[in-house]
Amino acid sequence: MPDSRAAEERLTNSPIEAAYREKTPGSAALAAEARELFPSGITHDARHLKPYGLYVDKAAGPIKWDVDGNDYVDFFGGHGALLLGHADPRVTAATQEAVAEGTQFAAGQRREIAWAKAVKRLYPAVERVRFTSSGTEATLMGLRLARDFTGKNKVIRFRTHFHGWHDHMTHGVASHFDGKSTPGVLGGVTDAVVLVDPNEPEQLKRVLAEDSDIAAAIIEPIGGSTGYTPLAPGFLAMLREETAKHGVLLIMDEVVSGFRLAPGGATEAFGVTPDLTSWAKILAGGMPGGAIGGRQDILDALDFDAAAAKGRDKIGHPGTFNANPVSAAAGTAALTIIAEGDACARANETGRALREALNRVIADKGVPWAVYGDFSIFHLFMQDGHPVADPFAFDPLSLPTVAMKDRPKELIRLLRLAMLVNGVDLNPACGGLVSSTHGTAEVDRAAEALSASIDMLRRAGQI
Repeated sequence: MPDSRAAEERLTNSPIEAAYREKTPGSAALAAEARELFPSGITHDARHLKPYGLYVDKAAGPIKWDVDGNDYVDFFGGHGALLLGHADPRVTAATQEAVAEGTQFAAGQRREIAWAKAVKRLYPAVERVRFTSSGTEATLMGLRLARDFTGKNKVIRFRTHFHGWHDHMTHGVASHFDGKSTPGVLGGVTDAVVLVDPNEPEQLKRVLAEDSDIAAAIIEPIGGSTGYTPLAPGFLAMLREETAKHGVLLIMDEVVSGFRLAPGGATEAFGVTPDLTSWAKILAGGMPGGAIGGRQDILDALDFDAAAAKGRDKIGHPGTFNANPVSAAAGTAALTIIAEGDACARANETGRALREALNRVIADKGVPWAVYGDFSIFHLFMQDGHPVADPFAFDPLSLPTVAMKDRPKELIRLLRLAMLVNGVDLNPACGGLVSSTHGTAEVDRAAEALSASIDMLRRAGQI
């Protein structure tokens, strides 16, 4: 039997996978249909899971229900878009009202103005905003604005940091750390990207001192891949100081961290003000939408009159659904709730309690893992080559950044399936994001699920 067939048979015979299949026959049937329609049967890489991913019918607050009627505590969190949980009634009402009035006017409308004001309310240093339809588009525009403003060509990126899927951003995230291009990307594009290791200030300073063609540095302010590879204390402030010293723009990619760490995102939480900020996810209240914002003199490259006054071509930026009224309504409602309430603080506190509860389970079960993170974000570390003696003392900064990405894929897959069997949905790295609707009941349920899942892994001979 070929190796691939043998591997497939082992997967099919796994008792954990068998329990998952037994629980989710409706998802299995839909996945079979999807495989005839989509590559790998999915529409987002992060939804890839063998033998098949979950198919969900509805969700409310911290819970979602699959097509078989099973309920799950959701820590996938709409890929980070749902700080307020699923189907917040205030956001839902605003969205429904907007849909009923029309989804695309091909004209300006009141809601886009209210949305931009809601952003500026929480990020007072932002002088101008330009809406896009996604976070990828926002970071793409950020690079273009930086090159136009500085007259320089290159951008500094940090290994493991994710900024979307446009050509400048695909290598050096989960692979191709040597700077070579990923499939389908022209090699010349990567020549304009300088990959730097995070938490290596001397390396950064050397690049800035030796290369006069750097237009911008872009960074996830919570660390690479939503903080899976965290930043050392003080690194972000140092980056701001060094970029300013060399006339290099700083772009903080707050697609995940924006409006989550604090109402004013990482800018408020860390006291660091960039030249440009990219947002998405929470920005649009769970609907499609992104934005780039920052200094007026930089965003003037998008302004017809300002560009003409300088005798320059403006940067073109069409987009059928930029600032569409439905996303604008949802986003304005969500940002208003965040500005006037304690959603960030509640999510952050539950995140702390969850990390502590999961680490108690890990310690009690005697597995060499650890849960870590900050604010309302958590990650699970589980590498054979780096066993953890005490999960409460684990320091992710003690390991090389790239080594942190060397995850045990099969163990993660089986743990995800086991957690689903036990009623908890995690992200592809067995981590997740906490919403303001998660509470003590969901923390307790997650801890119980992890305990039961570890038992399942042991019985299956996986740990």
